[in-house]
Formats: sequence, C-alpha cells, structure tokens
Amino acid sequence: MNYDDYIACFSAGDDERLVEDFFCDDVIFKSSSRDFQGKAKLKEFLAWAHDGVREVPRPQLVLQNEDHLFAEVDMDFHATKERPDFPFAHLHPGDMVSVKFFVTYGLRGGRVASLNSMVWPPGKGVSQVPRLGPMPTQIAAFHSYAAAFSAGDGERFTKFYTDDIVLELPVAAPIKGPDGIAAYYSAMFDRVRESITIHSVEATAEKITLNADARFTAVKDAPDFPVAALSKGDYVESNVIVDYRLRGGLIDHINVRRNGEKLIHGRSG
Repeated sequence: MNYDDYIACFSAGDDERLVEDFFCDDVIFKSSSRDFQGKAKLKEFLAWAHDGVREVPRPQLVLQNEDHLFAEVDMDFHATKERPDFPFAHLHPGDMVSVKFFVTYGLRGGRVASLNSMVWPPGKGVSQVPRLGPMPTQIAAFHSYAAAFSAGDGERFTKFYTDDIVLELPVAAPIKGPDGIAAYYSAMFDRVRESITIHSVEATAEKITLNADARFTAVKDAPDFPVAALSKGDYVESNVIVDYRLRGGLIDHINVRRNGEKLIHGRSG
C-alpha cells in the first residue's frame, strides 16, 4: 500500500473512495472503544465520526514492511457544526482539537485487512502547525472558520485573527481589531444574518482567496441595511471575492469585493 496516497485520500474527506480503494472487504477495526468488521461497518463509523467534522491526518512516523504498517499520526479535527457527542471534546463550528494516534495496519494484497488504533489524550504530544495556510489541515481550518462566521459566533471566528486585523467592506469604513469586527457583526446579525456558500478556496502561506455566495437574510425588518432594504424574511445574495492576508497562520487583513453587480433577491421559507 502506498501510504502517501492513503493519506491524500483521507485528507480529501472522500470516505467512500477511501474505504473502497484501500480496505479489504472483511477489514477488522479495533480501538479502545469499539470493534467491528467489514466495509459497511467502517463506512457507517466514518459517516458518524465525520458528520460536521473534518479529520485531517499529519503523519509523524511511518514504518512499513510487506505485511504491516505502523504510523504515529497527529490528527486534527475541525468542526463545521456542533457535535456535543464527539469523543474528544464538545465541538462547535470553528473549534479544532488535535489528538495523537498510534495505528497498526495489517496488510493483504496491498490493502488494509486489519486496523488497530489507540490514542493519547487530546493535545498531549501533538505537533503544531500555523492555523491557516495551504496544507490540507489548514484548508479544513478555514472551512471551520467560515462555519463559525456563518453561525455568528464572534468568540470563535475571531480566534483566526491577529490583534491588529483590518476588515474592508464595500459598504462600510474599515473596521479594526477582533473586538471591532465582532461588535460590527453582532449588531448586524441582530437584524440580518449572513451565510456563505463556498465555491473555491485558493491558499498560500501568505494569502487565502475565497470565491463564495454571500446571502443576507433579515430576521427583523432592516430598511436601512446597506446592501439592500430588507423586510423580515427577505434575503439578498451576491457573489463575492474575499482576500485574506495571513501572518503567522492568522488573518491580519480582509478585503471583500462584489464579483459583479448582480444581486439576487428572494424570501426565505
């Protein structure tokens, strides 16, 4: 088995292809909390584990011979929805928890026939990488950030900012600092909620460029909303390009611009 290919598939979040391409039909999975056998049970477990949580492995040590593979893996879990039942922590959108795994794979015909897994407590002995950037775990972290933003959770989405961040919007003067940005959106979200639908994310260590649809939905009448006057239940949507400048893996500057002048108006429900 090519472990690099396995990790790439795992990191992409395609559980169906992961199980079909890398595991034997009668695979046996054992951990400290569960044992099961077969691809169907493995898919069922992964669907539960990855419901609103992106799991991204960062291998630290890999040893392999013809029949066995051992890996020490620092595993990052990035939440895009609330998971009070998650094994390692009660997660909310924007949260991340890292856990060190020790995994032994039994191989047959180039696929995984058995998998034995054990873990250390969350946070113990794990390596650290900058929060945002081009690595798979950093891209997953950005999606978690976007989920926290859409949830209006200023406590969490501002953890992705530097202390001197500046936000530039098409409809407002520049807003400075995490507290300033949180206060701006808290006031806005009292009447109008913003959610984003991501089309693409391009990332380097210095910059992230987002192409997304931004939808503003009124939960109260907002006749003076800068994008468009809204009554309760109305929404307005536009395509936006957002440039996030990074410093040390955190966002220090955000520039939002409309991608064209087209606005879509509608009513929720």
